[in-house]
Amino acid sequence: MFNPAVNQTILSSGELANDASSWHIFFMPEIQGIELFISITIFLTIHSLRQRKQHGLPIWPVVGMLPSLLLALRGDIYEWISGVLCRTNGTFKFKGPWFTNLQATITSDPRNLEHLLKNKFSNFPKGPYFLETMRDFLGDGIFNADNEEWRRQRKTASLEFHSAEFRKLTTDSLFELVHSRLLPVLELSIKQFVPIDLQNVLLRLTFDNVCMIAFGVDPGCLRPDLPEIPFAQAFEDATEITTLRFVTPTSIWKAMRFLNLGPEKKLKKSIKEVDEFANEVIRTRKKELSLYYNEEKKRKSDLLTAFMRLKDDEGKPYSDKFLRDICVNFILAGRDTSSVALSWFFWLLDKNPAVEEKILGEICGIVEKRSETDDDKGDQGRDSIVFRAAEVKKMEYLQAALSEALRLYPSVPVDQKEVIEDEVFPDGTVLPKGEKVFYSMHAMGRMESLWGEDCKEFKPERWMRDGRFTSESAYKFTAFNGGPRLCLGKDFAYYQMKFVAASIIYRYEVKVVENYPVVPKLALTMYMKYGLKVTLSRRD
Repeated sequence: MFNPAVNQTILSSGELANDASSWHIFFMPEIQGIELFISITIFLTIHSLRQRKQHGLPIWPVVGMLPSLLLALRGDIYEWISGVLCRTNGTFKFKGPWFTNLQATITSDPRNLEHLLKNKFSNFPKGPYFLETMRDFLGDGIFNADNEEWRRQRKTASLEFHSAEFRKLTTDSLFELVHSRLLPVLELSIKQFVPIDLQNVLLRLTFDNVCMIAFGVDPGCLRPDLPEIPFAQAFEDATEITTLRFVTPTSIWKAMRFLNLGPEKKLKKSIKEVDEFANEVIRTRKKELSLYYNEEKKRKSDLLTAFMRLKDDEGKPYSDKFLRDICVNFILAGRDTSSVALSWFFWLLDKNPAVEEKILGEICGIVEKRSETDDDKGDQGRDSIVFRAAEVKKMEYLQAALSEALRLYPSVPVDQKEVIEDEVFPDGTVLPKGEKVFYSMHAMGRMESLWGEDCKEFKPERWMRDGRFTSESAYKFTAFNGGPRLCLGKDFAYYQMKFVAASIIYRYEVKVVENYPVVPKLALTMYMKYGLKVTLSRRD
């Protein structure tokens, strides 16, 4: 009855059964853990999709939409905002972590913009949040001021902008900068067979220009050797770091500022550099005014001098701190916006050669119409051509192309307001008192409902009617803001951009270095993160 072979088989089967049971018991927690992980993942995915459909972005417990924002900061955050707004018909509520003030309404609906920029202007000031976030850098200057302080500054600047002396100063200084500095710098890059960072060159041009017309000083930033200007770099760093505050919980950046850590440490150093430049300009101007007070011919008509001649509410001259804020705000307005817009314009031209040909044709046609009795008779070579104000005004297709570049890449991509009293947008969005409202100019240029299915294409023709440039509503094309805060320097900005662009295009072919990375930087204005490296060649 005893069969060793059979019993051995039985024994082996029993051991096998016991081993299987042990294996099942040993690995059961891991199997359950994997199943739990898969179940949670499926649940979160479904939850995320539902939230995304309902709110534009998934809302997670405690942290809200913060994970989506952090992911967006690693790429092109402006394109990300535009995508969310297009999915949500132009308006959505951003919900940050429970313990922060990162809660806001974001919109790109023209109806809403007209409501907050014009119809209910007084109910949508910059607000305490914006002022506090920007005050270290912009102080109480025109871009960071509300109510009566803003009105006083705007009135003074407006009177100066429309004076004959100021207009002459702007055209004369621009002529000097383009023909005595910009073109020689571009020529040098051709002779040396080296690419040049066009954004850097244009920033230098507009920096020198704004200093000349706003403060009556020439920093000499645009020279053939392209000297390092500590102030210019400090100013750019300050705009970038200050912008980061808007996507950082206030308590965190304030703590970092108090402890002098991280970006706040760099911001403090940058602002110190900015202050030193501005204060030196103010000291120099005060000295000049005291020396030439009774000499009309030597009295300057720049913006800083205009503010120095005014008195505050107590009848006293404005403080140096206030004058410093005036300087910094007008540098931001005059330096960054036009140069950044021109950089994107030349990048778009490189990708759309047919548009460049049309612009060149328009410019050449204007030059050819110069009469035979013109002062330039017998000296019509490209290098000798200087465009006159009347000729620049006739460059309507060029203005359309610049407007199209600003539509797609507005110099100020996002701006912010705050609600004083409970409000409701025309699209039905409820805005409680204290709500922060961000409006995205960048997103507006990418909305099919506003610009059609070809909204992402670079088509200057959309601005032309019967061969003439036709502007759009300030609440559809908000590159220059709208309502009472419409940009005072809009006309000059167009003149400056057209004069510079025409002077370059007429003489040179501008080609972006192949495969050069072009992406926007997170800052107050839409800098190209890595600049714009180009090569130039003379036209035949």
